[in-house]
Amino acid sequence: MGQKSIARRHRSGCPVSAALELVGDKWSLLIVRDLMVRGYRTFREFQGSGEGIATNILADRLHKLEAGGILVREPAVEDGRSTHFRLTAKGMALAPVLLELLIWGAHHEESDAPCAAIEQMERNRESVIAEAYRRWEQRDPTPLIPPFAGARASSLKWNPKSNTRKGKSKR
Repeated sequence: MGQKSIARRHRSGCPVSAALELVGDKWSLLIVRDLMVRGYRTFREFQGSGEGIATNILADRLHKLEAGGILVREPAVEDGRSTHFRLTAKGMALAPVLLELLIWGAHHEESDAPCAAIEQMERNRESVIAEAYRRWEQRDPTPLIPPFAGARASSLKWNPKSNTRKGKSKR
């Protein structure tokens, strides 16, 4: 990693701080997730992701991610008047970070992620990341991981010892 001038761009020379300035808000990594994992490409798809992001915030974060080199805007192949968003190589380099956040979140927070799916991703980290890169290189918008259930079926946390969830069921 070459020396870069930090005086104008970042609060400090800490790489964690610099990364968080770019993707550390509430929405940016969810947009990256939707591009990388769900195959979303349009503003409308991001709006319909179920996260509840306001249109002005979405537009701002897309602009910020584009300015930071995480994504690019491209004319849609089928209709040059429409815009598609696509991760750059810099954006795709976040794949291991997103995978680890997904696994960590399933282990430590309530989620709708099926235990078996998390366990499989945890055992096969390299192949999950390789598949994300393959889809990116081939411009394949097929979702890598389908969205987890919209209505929460349970209020459970992962129990790694028993490979199950623990907590109260909402059923």
